[in-house]
Amino acid sequence: MSTLSSAALLLTLACIYVAIRRLRRTSVSGIPGPQPESFLMGNLGELHQGQAGEADFKWQSVYGGIARIKAPFGEDMLWISDPKALQYIFQTSGYNFPKQPERRALSRLLGDHGLTWADGTTHKRQRKVMLPAFGGPESRALLPIFEHYAEQVTLRWKEMLETAPGRSAVLNVIKYIAPATLDAIGEAAFDYKLGCLENSEDELAKAYQNLLADVFTRPSKAKIFFTSIAHYIPMPLAEFMYDHLPGQGLEKARFNRDVAHSVAEGLLKSKSHDLMLGKGNRDVMSILVKANASENDRARLTHDEMISQMRTIMLAGQETTSNTLSFALMELARYPQYQTRLRAEIRAAEQTVRERGDVSLSVQDMEAMPFLQAVVREVLRFHPVVPHNYRQAGQDDVLPLSKPLTLRSGEVVTEVAIPAGMRLVLSIAGYNRDKDIWGSDAHVFNPERFLEHSGKRGPTVGVFGNVLTFSGGIRACIGWRFALYELQAFIVQLISNFEFALTDDIKRLRRENALVMVPTLEGEAEKGVQVPLRVSLAGDLDY
Repeated sequence: MSTLSSAALLLTLACIYVAIRRLRRTSVSGIPGPQPESFLMGNLGELHQGQAGEADFKWQSVYGGIARIKAPFGEDMLWISDPKALQYIFQTSGYNFPKQPERRALSRLLGDHGLTWADGTTHKRQRKVMLPAFGGPESRALLPIFEHYAEQVTLRWKEMLETAPGRSAVLNVIKYIAPATLDAIGEAAFDYKLGCLENSEDELAKAYQNLLADVFTRPSKAKIFFTSIAHYIPMPLAEFMYDHLPGQGLEKARFNRDVAHSVAEGLLKSKSHDLMLGKGNRDVMSILVKANASENDRARLTHDEMISQMRTIMLAGQETTSNTLSFALMELARYPQYQTRLRAEIRAAEQTVRERGDVSLSVQDMEAMPFLQAVVREVLRFHPVVPHNYRQAGQDDVLPLSKPLTLRSGEVVTEVAIPAGMRLVLSIAGYNRDKDIWGSDAHVFNPERFLEHSGKRGPTVGVFGNVLTFSGGIRACIGWRFALYELQAFIVQLISNFEFALTDDIKRLRRENALVMVPTLEGEAEKGVQVPLRVSLAGDLDY
């Protein structure tokens, strides 16, 4: 039987299983929600084919923090942005809400059996082994690396602009930022110089260029349907199908895997040899290799897990930071008053650093810059690079709600009972725009909200500024400090040296939903990620 015939049979069996399952499960039909597009697609087309956050903001405005949506074949799911419910899922209950198996299969496609794939005791063990490499001191020690690659982008742009008319040009800023952030994570996490910024033809650079945009941008209805139905296919079988089914996007993911595995194997061998000689650095892989010398199996990663972690870290460290930074530059171009204010603060801090005899800002210097911190928080809130998390109830449970919910029957409730196995779409995009948390102007980019507001913003959900962009609880992004320091290093360097202005093309920018949120231009999705801004050399400021 061919692979495609096997897939068809599996889908048929899955449909039967879904139908039986629907008859047996506790109903959440009393919860209001949007009308499905169709019986076959449910609401998933609207959620995944539109721009990131579009459906979330629409549903939030109509239904509040929780809505019943439909998966294929009319199966109920819950869409949630309610802060108290999210706190319960992320913080209180932890492993009682595992990842959906179909999403784990996608994680494995991009990061093997690493931390984003793992769940339960496997996730707990992997995270425990890896946490020491991502602590505060370890992350702060990597700031000079991030500053170095930010300086490399600065030097390249200065060379280009010195000969440009008016010392100004339209640049696709993410074209230069993405390889620089990949180089930065390569050196910071693995003490390995990838050279992607200097050589875009490098195999690893090509393997990561536009990866998520090429694989997941504007998924077809068939792809959305299969991903959802894969929920009912045994995970090894789903992974086998991702490894063998045809498709340009899948082939790019496989190419990425082959190249990343080759590089990771060489790095692991080198790091293990250094450890035997008593050498070692503070990069992530060196710390993991040292930890793996433990005789305690619970404190170790397998060889395959070590390889998987490199691929996971490379993807997470590059895609998230480069996209977030590009959105940051776009917003600062849109609001020149914020850009000017930030540049003044940065240059004042740089002057202080020079007066004390240092050459660059420290982490403490950046943390003492209130407007920089406000801009970073607002960018993370307004443009969450991962707009959704996906979980399912591991047991019958009850979700608390921040605000009373009126059911279709007219009954008003403050909590919702959900059955084991219920699939949940946790809306990071929706929570980050919740007006009860962030104010009536939640849909406006306004860094000053973080300067004007004092006190707690609702239930504790996120790990930084209570935004949910880095997720929360036991599955919070392990490298969130890395990301913060890298983001700040690039913003400081680029805003100090350049002025950014919008172009007409920015009117066509789409926040594409490709597992992570990626910037593309309407009608030019085939060109990959684009953020075209007018970049000019920044002049002197009057103090």
